[in-house]
Formats: sequence, C-alpha cells, structure tokens
Amino acid sequence: MTKLNIGIILGSTREGRLSPQVGQWVKEVADQRGDANYTVIDIADYKLPLLGEPDGDASGAAAWSEVIAKQDGFVFIVQEYNHSITGALKNALDYLRDEWNNKAAGIVSYGSVGGARAAEHLRGILGELLVADVRVHPALSLFTDFKDMSEFKPADVQADSVGQMLDQLVDWSAALKTVPARQEKEAAGVR
Repeated sequence: MTKLNIGIILGSTREGRLSPQVGQWVKEVADQRGDANYTVIDIADYKLPLLGEPDGDASGAAAWSEVIAKQDGFVFIVQEYNHSITGALKNALDYLRDEWNNKAAGIVSYGSVGGARAAEHLRGILGELLVADVRVHPALSLFTDFKDMSEFKPADVQADSVGQMLDQLVDWSAALKTVPARQEKEAAGVR
C-alpha cells in the first residue's frame, strides 16, 4: 500500500507566531514513525486574501487547492486567539470545499488553556467540511510547554500524546481513503 500523505497545517500567519516551532516538532515526532509522508503546509505561503474581498490577489488559491487535494489527512497546529482559531485559518478553510471532504484530521493546539477553545471551534468547522477529527488532542500550555511564552520546550509527555493522535489519524485517513468522492457518486447517479 502506498504511504498516506499527511499535511501539517500551520494555522497562523501573524508576526511572531509560534506555530512554525510546534509544526516542525510535530513533523519530527511523526517522521520517526515512518508510516506516512508528513509535510508542513504554511498558509502564510499562499496568497489568500479575505474570501470575497473585491480586488484581492487570490493568486495562491489554485496552489492552495492543489496542495490540500493531495493530502489524505491533516494535523492542524492551532493557536487560540480570543477563544477561537485565527481568522487566517478560517479563511484558508473557507477557500476550499471538496478538497477537504472525506479526510481525517488531528489537532495540536496551544494557548493559555492549551488552546482547547480554539480546538473545539475548529472541530465544528471540520465537521461541516466532512473532515473527521480524531479524539486524541495534544494541548500545549503557553506556561509549561514554552519558555517565556516564546520558545517551544514541550514536556516529554506531549510527544506521547502526539504519537497517540497520529495512531488514530493514520488509521482514520486510511479508512476514509476508501470512501468514494462525491463527484464519483453523482456521476454514477448515486445520491
């Protein structure tokens, strides 16, 4: 069987963001497993102005669509801003529809309460996009997993939590890969 492609999506574009540190760490933990192809996907690398904004340069939308469509599953690196996900992540999710469908996702969040509120908001959005999120949710604290709230220094237990989340994510991603795409069903006359 071909290895699954799992995208690790950095959910912030803000200056001084911590998501690149967290995403790289998740990739390092994941790569030790050898069970999938893990790729960090930074939404800051794509020109995605506010969806529907007049005269916005959405030249990155096609590349965004292509990279997401190639993934079999996702790990979202989610930081909590004002009790929710970032506007940039919500906008990036809204740019696409079918590319997300029938895939699985894990969530790694961080914030003053581990990013729990942002993760819960993201779960509702993912459900609407037909993305099945897994139960295990590594929640990182700005107070204990970051030195001076700026340098990522995760507690040892966090790698175990990421491993458990990836166990579920790989299994679910493989299972959901067997679900026929909606377009294929419609073409076959199945509703």
